Amino acid sequence: MHLYALPLLFALAGLIFYMVLGGADFGVGWWQLVAARRRRDARLREHLHHAIAPVWEANHVWLIFVLTVVWTAYPVAFESIATTLSIPLFIAVVGIVLRGTAYALRSGSFDADEVRPVDTVFSLSSILTPFALGAAVGGVASRRVPVGNAAGSLFSSWLNPTSILIGTLAVAASAYLAAVFLAADTARIGDRGLEEDFRARALGAGFVAGAIALGGIAVLHSDAHPLFHRLVEGRGIAALVVSVAAGLGTLALVAARRYEPARYSAALAVAAIVAGWALAQSPLLLRGLTVEQAAASHDTLVAVVIAVVAGGVVLFPSLALLFRLVLRGTFDLHEAESTSAPGGGDLLLASRARLLGRLAGASLLGGIGFLTIADAGWAHAIGAVCLFAFVIFGYPAALPADM
Repeated sequence: MHLYALPLLFALAGLIFYMVLGGADFGVGWWQLVAARRRRDARLREHLHHAIAPVWEANHVWLIFVLTVVWTAYPVAFESIATTLSIPLFIAVVGIVLRGTAYALRSGSFDADEVRPVDTVFSLSSILTPFALGAAVGGVASRRVPVGNAAGSLFSSWLNPTSILIGTLAVAASAYLAAVFLAADTARIGDRGLEEDFRARALGAGFVAGAIALGGIAVLHSDAHPLFHRLVEGRGIAALVVSVAAGLGTLALVAARRYEPARYSAALAVAAIVAGWALAQSPLLLRGLTVEQAAASHDTLVAVVIAVVAGGVVLFPSLALLFRLVLRGTFDLHEAESTSAPGGGDLLLASRARLLGRLAGASLLGGIGFLTIADAGWAHAIGAVCLFAFVIFGYPAALPADM
């Protein structure tokens, strides 16, 4: 793999995390909007509000990550995208701000007259934001974003069949992910009534999202034929097959009330869509601009790769701990700390952590050295492998001992 492609790979991974984790949060807004005003649905809305409390801010890390990496590593492409697609990106930002504000106000609302308008703003912004972001992606995917400062149309670049398709699919996929995750959550806490509600919603949303995705192939055929051709006949076909298989598998798992594996198969179905788009669009980043042409200087790319890998050692253990606490249903320390002398198992864990820490440090030094000192392609390949080894060794070394 070339050095100029590594930051884009990181950005695509961040986009997948944002679609899966952030998308599930956005989907909560959809279910709040469609919930009726019955007493039973009031309990459902309360659960929706509390379910995302620990993670809704953390999930926006991925959007910031994607924007920062693309801005730094591919400045020409970022300029073109940010100016031509300024309207949908502005709409998305407004939606994110309104959504966060409404969520904060919801905690201070006490009666139904106060809660109702706040929930409405939260729900509408939760739908508006993924639609606008999906419409922006559709503009890039359909090659309506040329290279240059505001070189494309401010309106037709995102108000077109492909953009509307992807925006609608983003909203449907968010609702689908939220329902699957919430079905697992309510099953864990033993709330049978809410579990059945979310199970039915997950099955319905899965069928709708799948129908939109499959029906959208016809839209791509007429509106974005190069993307269609490479998606169904080129390198993107493998990702398309994986997405369909994972989607069908998720429906079967939800129907069988096996929610925990359904979380992962649902995430895989959505991740495969992003992978398919990336494979179908490669090697172009924008119309007339390849990834290699868009990449920044060698030194900038090296700095970006090192910063991302080093930051990942801090970020991933932190998020792993956060989601572990969420999935276990507690944020309280309810176990007394042991005051006894460390046993053989404790010493073994400490020794392993020190060894992994040394290996991580050596891999980081090797990665920096091969990427900065040498200019040969083989040296860059070794440097990239060393940095990935840094993540592999550094990640378990940074985890808490009980993980």
